[in-house]
Amino acid sequence: MNEFELIDRFFARAPRNSHVRVGVGDDAAIVIPHPNTELVVSVDMLVGGRHFFADADPELIGHKTLAVNLSDMAAMGALPRWALLAGALPAADREWLTAFARGFFALADAYHVELVGGDTTQGPLNLCVTIMGEVPVGRGLLRSGARAGDDVYVSGRLGDAALALAALVGETRLAPEALARCRARLDRPQPRVGLGLALRDVASAALDVSDGLTGDLGHILERSRVGATVDLASLPRSAALDQKLNGNERALALQCLLAGGDDYELCFTAGVERRDAIAAIATREHCVLTRIGTITELPGLMLLDEHGTPMAAPAAFDHFAAA
Repeated sequence: MNEFELIDRFFARAPRNSHVRVGVGDDAAIVIPHPNTELVVSVDMLVGGRHFFADADPELIGHKTLAVNLSDMAAMGALPRWALLAGALPAADREWLTAFARGFFALADAYHVELVGGDTTQGPLNLCVTIMGEVPVGRGLLRSGARAGDDVYVSGRLGDAALALAALVGETRLAPEALARCRARLDRPQPRVGLGLALRDVASAALDVSDGLTGDLGHILERSRVGATVDLASLPRSAALDQKLNGNERALALQCLLAGGDDYELCFTAGVERRDAIAAIATREHCVLTRIGTITELPGLMLLDEHGTPMAAPAAFDHFAAA
């Protein structure tokens, strides 16, 4: 099976809506944006052995390959529309590709995202998606809008994906039920697209938590030229992580909760007058939204422990520092 047969067999599909004039099969795609919108574009790469285990379920890899990009769209308040997929593959393994495509397209169909092109080559497993979405002119969520006095929120729970990874590599132990729940967060993240759309006119700044809360929140603080105070006790976490935080594995639990990465939740800021609106969004989106701190004029992040005492935050994940 050559490159073009691989694309035709596993990734070429007829366009499913009228906003794709030309999809897979030509030198480039032609798409038709909605009127009065701006194009939002992001790219993410997943590398075998670094972002997922070499023997990981290819269907789950297919899901995650697109999910991490959908999370970027959510953080911008953008409606995801089109995707490009590039992949280096060790071999044209039909069984692997069938499962990967099943996972990828199941998520794409759930969010009405069209795959409109890409590229393949032989090499160490490396998957890269470029995603494009739309946002009404001037209404995209940015990292630069936080103001002193704003509340800081996160969606869902933090740290379970990192805790699953720690268990899988032997750094800690989890009961089978807890491991299954945490591993689902690692292998099958659920992008907060609906939440991002709902926050367009409510949040003052936003991003997705992919490399750990403290590091990612730091990007908002830097771009907005503000600081923040965050209460450790308020951070939403699972019972399994809370048990370790209050036991003899506190250092590991803090690393997972604050800097573990792979959460793909949204962290956002909003004025205090928006609290009722945010509570209504949480109900409508069936999503827990937790207020974890406050934006301050003084630059920098102050993290307070359970007793209100300032504490050092673990270093956020860095691809090159971890090499």
